[in-house]
Amino acid sequence: MKHHLYLPCLTVATALLAISTAACQPQARTTNPVAVGTVIWSRDYDAALATAKSSGKPVFLLFQEVPGCAGCQQFGRDVLSDAGVVKMIQENFIPLLIPNNSPGKDAKVLEHFNEPAWNYQVVRFLDADGHDLIPRKDHVWDASELTKRMALALEKAGPAKKPTTNIKRLAFAQYCFWEGEKTLGGFDGVVRTEAGFMDGNEVTLVDYDPAKISQATLTRKAAASGVATRVYPSLDGYQKAPGSDQKRQLQGTKYSQLSLTPEQATKVNAFARTAPEVAEGYLTDSQRRTLK
Repeated sequence: MKHHLYLPCLTVATALLAISTAACQPQARTTNPVAVGTVIWSRDYDAALATAKSSGKPVFLLFQEVPGCAGCQQFGRDVLSDAGVVKMIQENFIPLLIPNNSPGKDAKVLEHFNEPAWNYQVVRFLDADGHDLIPRKDHVWDASELTKRMALALEKAGPAKKPTTNIKRLAFAQYCFWEGEKTLGGFDGVVRTEAGFMDGNEVTLVDYDPAKISQATLTRKAAASGVATRVYPSLDGYQKAPGSDQKRQLQGTKYSQLSLTPEQATKVNAFARTAPEVAEGYLTDSQRRTLK
């Protein structure tokens, strides 16, 4: 397969395309616009609420100018790229980005929450019904204050929603990470996948829930499937593959028109071409209506 260096363009359209095709790894390099940091964002409001309902996690809703002014870009570099902040967001919330300078569905969400257009970043924390867990607050622009508000939102969400570190991560080397994402993403207990490189090898990065599948079982199934030739417990040197190599089974299918969460994209990618009825089981009702 042929790979190309991807350089993000400073336009709203290409910036949002980069986000919608990004996968799950906050520590890896991303193609996100600077203003939204290294968080992996959902771009669909309804899908984010549906995932919040099924997962029990609240929604971390960022209203942001994209690509962003100097202040917005500083927030992305200093706060939304901070390793501790990113880890807390990814593990405990459903991250949702709504640009405040974009038309269409984004503008409707902006209007729904009475948020001003072309505004500095505002973060709101929502329950699965779309209600604020804590009051909206402006000018929260440093990591310390944002972390305090995240902790308060998790407390308000209830004991079941407090921080968790259950999700574990491994990388599997194989002859083709397109096949790796397809096969490994279909395993029960695998939450998210991403195509990447390590030591000159194509690898599939896997986030999995050890309560549903143990590392030993995951490793054994990966080897038995014939797609994994090596396991990397350490991610030192990992580099994310270009967006054109992510979720390859989705490309060219009807599902590619949808704004999928990383979790949805992983599962739909696994079944899109071989078992579409299974793939559609991971969609929301509104997403199924869009396909019709």
